[in-house]
Amino acid sequence: MKLMGFLAELIRNEKRVAEALEELRICKLSGAVGTYSSQEPIVEKKVSSYLGLKAEWVATQVVPRDRHANLLNQIALLGAGLERLAIELRHLQRSEVSEVVEGFSKGQKGSSAMPHKKNPISAENITGLSRLLRSYALSAMENIPLWHERDISHSSVERVIFPDSFIVIDYALNRMAVLIDGLEVNAKRMLDNMEQSQGQLYSSHVLLHLVKKGLSREVAYAHVQRLCHSLGFGEHLKYKINEDEVISSYFTKKDLEDIFSGKKHRDTISKVIKKQKKVLQHEDRK
Repeated sequence: MKLMGFLAELIRNEKRVAEALEELRICKLSGAVGTYSSQEPIVEKKVSSYLGLKAEWVATQVVPRDRHANLLNQIALLGAGLERLAIELRHLQRSEVSEVVEGFSKGQKGSSAMPHKKNPISAENITGLSRLLRSYALSAMENIPLWHERDISHSSVERVIFPDSFIVIDYALNRMAVLIDGLEVNAKRMLDNMEQSQGQLYSSHVLLHLVKKGLSREVAYAHVQRLCHSLGFGEHLKYKINEDEVISSYFTKKDLEDIFSGKKHRDTISKVIKKQKKVLQHEDRK
């Protein structure tokens, strides 16, 4: 379900970039200041049609730069989406989490001083590239207001940010694809990390069960909080409830098994995934 969220964001960003590119399919042949004083608009119309472009509505000496800024902002959003995933993968690779590890090739070094390390170098690289893309988007925004309808201050900026934005996002996308393809996932460690909560992962379900049994939410909350805060090392909320003189009577053995098995989470998550798969397949066909 987590990965589906990242995929959905990627699909949204792909659509945004495509729409922004379409908005830039512009032809401008209206003269030095956009007045068509040297040739009729029909020339621009015919050239536009021949090239598969659209004539600019109203131009000055240049095509208005909000079009370009929109594209670079959408590219920056795409980069930010990659960064969001990259940061999550970096976090999951931390020693105390250890749920995923970037692929590590033979002979590769993680750290010159610490031979044991496997650094998330690709995810870190993507994070840095996303910062560049945001800076290019900001520069494109700065290019929108031009003196006297067109000074040349935007030109020097665009010689850098246009090619670099496309090169950087292309590289970042490919690097993320390689990262995901070679990612090592430790499912057992994921389950072990969940168990470190000592059953507190299900505290909200315990709370709702007590409310259904007739306790007020405030009273039920106080009981669950009391038990959670009294958990010692190696203790589990499930058994703490079973031993508690105040609320154990509200639970049968089956109630506790159902709550702490994770079945409710899995059932609802499966429904969400099934529903979203249909949405994503529909978007993919479009």
